[in-house]
Amino acid sequence: MPYIDVQALVILIIIGLVAGWLAGLVTQGGGFGLIGNIIVGIIGAFIGFWLLSYLNVPVPSTLVGTILAATLGAVILLFIVGLLRR
Repeated sequence: MPYIDVQALVILIIIGLVAGWLAGLVTQGGGFGLIGNIIVGIIGAFIGFWLLSYLNVPVPSTLVGTILAATLGAVILLFIVGLLRR
C-alpha cells in the first residue's frame, strides 16, 4: 500500500473544495447546493487525477493546473449524478 503524504491529502481536499464550487458554476442547475458541490468537488478531485493518470496525461503540478484537473473530475461526476438523478 503506497504511503499517502498527509500534507498532499489536505491540499487535494482544499483543491477539491474549490473545484466543487467551480463545477457548480459550470453545471448551472446541475449542482447540489454549496455543501453538496463541495463534497462532489472532493470526490471529483480524486476522479480527475485518476482519469488523467489513466489516460497517461501528465498531472499538472501548478496550482491552476491542479484546480483544473480537479474541476474536470467534479464536472464529470456532477454530469453523471445528474443523469442518474433524472
